Amino acid sequence: MEVGFIGLGAMGAGVAENLLKAGHKVYAWNRSPGPAQDLAAKGATAVGGPGEAFQADVVFSMLADDGAVEAVVLTSGALDQARKGLVHVNLATISAALAERLEAAHDKRGLGYVAAPVLGRPDVAAAGQLNVLCAGKPEAVTRVRPLIESFAKAVWPVGDEAVRANVVKLACNFALASMIETLGEAGALVAGYGVDPARLYEVMTGTLFDAPAYRTYAPLIAQRKFSPPGFKLPLGLKDVRLALAAGEAHHTPLPIASVLRDSFLEAIAAGDGDKDWAALSAGAFRRSGQM
Repeated sequence: MEVGFIGLGAMGAGVAENLLKAGHKVYAWNRSPGPAQDLAAKGATAVGGPGEAFQADVVFSMLADDGAVEAVVLTSGALDQARKGLVHVNLATISAALAERLEAAHDKRGLGYVAAPVLGRPDVAAAGQLNVLCAGKPEAVTRVRPLIESFAKAVWPVGDEAVRANVVKLACNFALASMIETLGEAGALVAGYGVDPARLYEVMTGTLFDAPAYRTYAPLIAQRKFSPPGFKLPLGLKDVRLALAAGEAHHTPLPIASVLRDSFLEAIAAGDGDKDWAALSAGAFRRSGQM
């Protein structure tokens, strides 16, 4: 199948490579040309603009935030250049409000739209083992699901309205950020009594919290291994802010998210903006005088 791919950052590049490995013809575009040229060396075709990627049968996009999606998909005119019957699969974590606008913009032009934000870090994307949330009209989802399965460990349908996948992703990232903050605070607590936080995390992940997310982040926090980042800290702040906005839109208070927003701001002010969002945990150690 002819597949367009827009956005070849740390996550997108791994996804696009798996589409190539599955035998699809990939037409790639990135705002900075280097990553598209790198993918072309592996068999893709680099194209000159997002509108060209939208001339494929299906186009995937994985862009950093609402502003990037707005600029590349909506204001660039790419939708107006799209091939008739195209389905756009948006892998980005975006606001609920933009998700609804995007679905309406595609419907207006007779294009399919599927929201498919992913759970996983860059190494998981490269291995084709992402968990993919998925929402959209059933006929569009059915058409693109085989493509998604080429880079997914599992696909998790969450409804016919695209916005639902984005809200589920925001809820997951909010919960992950809460876990990171909690690990930091729990580690700082035991450190104050002379217990190595690494030992606490071994106990936690071997008993009550034997779960993938805890097993991934506890060693990073124990070792303070925050570079190179798999997911930069400001992106975590973005997602918590989006969760707060989604909650406000439906009169759902998220008091913990408000605390997390301030913790992210504190971490950035402390100079951790270029680090992995696991560095959020360091704030608890700073506040207790242990850093």
